[in-house]
Amino acid sequence: MYPPPSAPIRPNPLRSVVILILATMLAASATAQPSRLALVGGTLIDGNGGPPIANSVILVDGDRITAIGRAGQLAVPTGYVTVNATGLTVMPGLFDMHVHLMLAGHGNYAHWDRTYLPRLATDIIPVAAKQSLLHGVTSVRDLGGPLEPLIEVKRRIDRGELVGATIYTSGPFIQHAPYPGTEAFRWGVTGADDARAKVNRLADGGVSVIKLIDQDEMTMEEVHAVVDEAHKRGLSVVAHAHRPEEIRRGLAAGVDDFEHTGMATAPEYPPDVIAALRARTALGNRPPLYWTPTIDPLTHFTTRRDNQDYVNDPHWYEGLPADIAADIRRSLQRLDTLSYYRFVPNRQSTLRPKFNQLRESGVRLLIGTDAGVPGYFHGYATAEEMITWVRTYGMDAMETIRSATFWPALSLGVLDRVGTIEFGKTADIIAVRGDALADITAMRRVEIVVKAGLRVK
Repeated sequence: MYPPPSAPIRPNPLRSVVILILATMLAASATAQPSRLALVGGTLIDGNGGPPIANSVILVDGDRITAIGRAGQLAVPTGYVTVNATGLTVMPGLFDMHVHLMLAGHGNYAHWDRTYLPRLATDIIPVAAKQSLLHGVTSVRDLGGPLEPLIEVKRRIDRGELVGATIYTSGPFIQHAPYPGTEAFRWGVTGADDARAKVNRLADGGVSVIKLIDQDEMTMEEVHAVVDEAHKRGLSVVAHAHRPEEIRRGLAAGVDDFEHTGMATAPEYPPDVIAALRARTALGNRPPLYWTPTIDPLTHFTTRRDNQDYVNDPHWYEGLPADIAADIRRSLQRLDTLSYYRFVPNRQSTLRPKFNQLRESGVRLLIGTDAGVPGYFHGYATAEEMITWVRTYGMDAMETIRSATFWPALSLGVLDRVGTIEFGKTADIIAVRGDALADITAMRRVEIVVKAGLRVK
């Protein structure tokens, strides 16, 4: 994946000195402590679901939240930098629970995979993570990509060497057999022993979850082996739900989270699938069954298809090398010709009943976007998914925000650290212009982003 240089590199004393100086500066910046911040005057939604706190004050010392109150009741101590949040809705940093950081919206997967795999760790994944963060997405769950570059970038962000959203990743998909040309990020399994070995290899490599797809093409012994071994390693299992049998097998094996609003052009989910979901969610003594519908790219495909300004707007390519950005724009000039979207117009009328079926079944819906797929961009996509839930499908705005904050953190097992604004938690905090509960489109207007106590926007 990372080709060696074609010729030996000769030492250059001056170059070595420059590199040493830059490395020292980088180390100093990476280990620098966040400043003391006071976010004052905003309306606080803390993520727990209670009423908002008007005219709030949030104190941040280092990377931690140290106090929460109201202006006039909680004083800002000397030495704090005051950030004026008047007119803003303040909330926990968002999670996007379904992204592909190895992708950047290009319209031709085969071309992308042939051309850009060697540049993922340098030119693509860091940019996607930074784009996400600047849109208020402080954490992403990456569901399908090559293991080594994803873990490399994840660790560099964790160490403070790169600015970007915290990455929780599955690494490669696990399936019956990889599609031709995708072996770098799709791992096939042959038998239960191989399935367990692949899960352990991913767990040892540092993944946060396991991603299972096309499980209807696997034996049930293999599906059970993947899920059981993942759970033994403390990892949840996320599975595709494009087809009824994928859902049936996933439920039978104990999958924790299903992805996408599937069933292609079928008008709704089959009755036995909905009955099985209700039976699973009725078990109150078990963790929630999660579902990430990624519904906005299907709902509003035709709007984006008919708006050339959308795909030509350089804002979506900010930070990408010029050659990659130009290649992406060329690939998207006719969204209607892309095979990825061939059947989407026929699916749009089926989305509302399916979304309602999922809500009524009792599954816990999570905000996720499939960002990175053709014509759908990191960071931007998250607010659009939230807006679509509320404005198109009638979801409550508060619950939509919690589906991008509290519930994702709970599902990933990190609610003790992030997902809400509470004393002692990591200071992942954003603020948007306007009242997000009255007008969910405020999620497009992110004005403040604080990640682990550092103000990055």
